[in-house]
Amino acid sequence: MVKTLIFYIKMALVFVLIIDCSQSNRPFIEEVDNLKVDTLAPFYHGVASGDPLEDKVIIWTRVTPENHENEISVNWQISKFSDFRKVFKNGMFLTDADRDYTVKVDVEGLESGTSYFYRFESYGKKSITGRTKTINSLSESLRFAIVSCSDYQRGYFNSYSSISEEEDLDAVIHLGDYIYEYKSRDYSNGIFDRLHLPDKELITLGDYRTRHSQYKLDRDLIEAHRNHPFILIWDDHETSNNTYKDGAENHQELEEGNFNERISAALKAYYEWQPIRENSKPYRNFRFGKVADIIILEERLEGRTKQAVSLDDSTLFESNRSMLGDIQLDWFLDRLSDSESQWKIIGNQVIFSYLNYGRPDFNINLDSWDGYPVERQKIADHINSNSIKDVVFVTGDTHRSWAFEVNHIPLESNMPIKPYAIEFGTPSINSGNSDEWSPDIPIQKLIDHENYIMDPTMNPHLKYTNSRDHGYMLLDINKEKVIATWKYVETLIRRDKSIKEIKKIESISRSNKLKLVNK
Repeated sequence: MVKTLIFYIKMALVFVLIIDCSQSNRPFIEEVDNLKVDTLAPFYHGVASGDPLEDKVIIWTRVTPENHENEISVNWQISKFSDFRKVFKNGMFLTDADRDYTVKVDVEGLESGTSYFYRFESYGKKSITGRTKTINSLSESLRFAIVSCSDYQRGYFNSYSSISEEEDLDAVIHLGDYIYEYKSRDYSNGIFDRLHLPDKELITLGDYRTRHSQYKLDRDLIEAHRNHPFILIWDDHETSNNTYKDGAENHQELEEGNFNERISAALKAYYEWQPIRENSKPYRNFRFGKVADIIILEERLEGRTKQAVSLDDSTLFESNRSMLGDIQLDWFLDRLSDSESQWKIIGNQVIFSYLNYGRPDFNINLDSWDGYPVERQKIADHINSNSIKDVVFVTGDTHRSWAFEVNHIPLESNMPIKPYAIEFGTPSINSGNSDEWSPDIPIQKLIDHENYIMDPTMNPHLKYTNSRDHGYMLLDINKEKVIATWKYVETLIRRDKSIKEIKKIESISRSNKLKLVNK
């Protein structure tokens, strides 16, 4: 009996070994293979870093095997020198198919305010070298690039290329819509030879992984990640359009399955493919010394209730209508109150300010904070009652540039407007703007409409907007003032990082007023 049992155990082990060998000899084929640059093998997706703190930073890559592997060991190094003549930290990371062969290391024990170089090695080959930096708590000035809304099939990522060459950035803050979930040619003008993979709306874990892989094979995005640490948060398109905690406008349960399973798949892929810390809440705080706190909010999945149907919706002003949820809201208000920094910079996905878009078919966006008025009022009351100064919302989502002196009820009375914060909106990297959604309308008419909605009778607190151009925003901060600089790229239809226009607006500390620096 014992001999028989031993025989079957041995046979089972042989069978497992045969399966393992057959798996390891099976070529590893991906839908994105034609996008890979052979000279970067096996680190086709480059490198990235993110979530910098004073003493640690995330470094990331993806190693791609030639054949299916159960496990791959990847060595990493970090140094103060670009030639790695002296290695400051090093280690080994084991990755496998369960994490899509991605590599993420939270490097600890680093020095504050220090620039580092890092790289990875596997299969006897080295990755490209990345550059990152830790938070300098003693710095008297800060500079961030603020970005959002990058749609692969709407053109080239020229803004990322330009950002890669920006100097002295403390981080790139990405406010969401890093990828889009639509299938090929959906939500696209269809004139670019950059179609989404897979050619379907994203539903499964494999779908989301492939789309992240496709985006991170873009050479301009590779260079932006290579040169700067990123602080990231998702908006809706990383999962599904107009997401809330229990559903989404772009999710149909009967055709697309269980919503929670779809969200779990999307977030697993997101955490695998982004240089973001895991095992913690997505809303988080980064303290850059006495100059600024960067407070990142999550406005989709933590607590958001379903969007109101219209301004006549009876639930619009109900107290349980929420953008953040009770737990995150309490955390946010505490961060505002407890901050010891001069500026409180709020990483915010959707527009916080009241905004009338001035169109008969679309004037108030109920997916923004205009659709969650009670919770917004709680935030305004907290800021005002506690005399919290120098609050700056930085916002993505709309594919347009904005500058507000924040007062979300500017037309409610005849009293002078008393702003309690300021808000800057960043344009899209390349997602569709007004001129692309309405190609038959002359540009001058779009400009006329921009001027129309800035009229004091429409939006008296709106001081700047641009609905036509793509690009990014720089935010320069010191104890005296904050300066927003919008940089607009020349084109999307070819690789060209030329900047065609620059616009600057500043706000002096404690003023909540905006001033155009250049015309």
